[in-house]
Amino acid sequence: MKQYLETAKIVATHGIRGEVRCQYFCDSAEFLCEFDELYLDKNGEKPVEIARAYPHKNVVIIKIDGIDTVEDAQKLIGKTLYMNRDDVELDEDVYFIQDIIGLVVKDIDSGEVYGKISEVYQNGATDVYSIKKENGTELMFPYIDEVVKKIDIEAGEMLIKPLEGLFDED
Repeated sequence: MKQYLETAKIVATHGIRGEVRCQYFCDSAEFLCEFDELYLDKNGEKPVEIARAYPHKNVVIIKIDGIDTVEDAQKLIGKTLYMNRDDVELDEDVYFIQDIIGLVVKDIDSGEVYGKISEVYQNGATDVYSIKKENGTELMFPYIDEVVKKIDIEAGEMLIKPLEGLFDED
């Protein structure tokens, strides 16, 4: 599991005092605004202190300590911001998408291996998981209690009980 997870990308400057506009990759803008420290690298070697952060339309505006001019802020455009997973306490049965991708998906009853999760789509009421089978075909299923029975990140697997017809070829 990665220690530092991608949480936002700096896409533009905002104003003239060094603020940046960030496209967030987390569940909500409010979640990103909770951090006092983020990182400009995936190894946690370049920490930045967050002076303030607030949602604005479909982005988050962030003021990083030490970035006080639009010229300083322009140098950050295109950079990714990372969070330390230790800075977040997840509720039970809540996982980082990064940890879900790559899990082996098995049938809880038969033990049949369907493949590995290759993508998580967050389209609306529930997430949809995509599995790439060894032959290259794709299977998709919703994250609902009737289908997903157990997730074991440490074992690297997800046990499911497909609804009738869910994986039919038709």
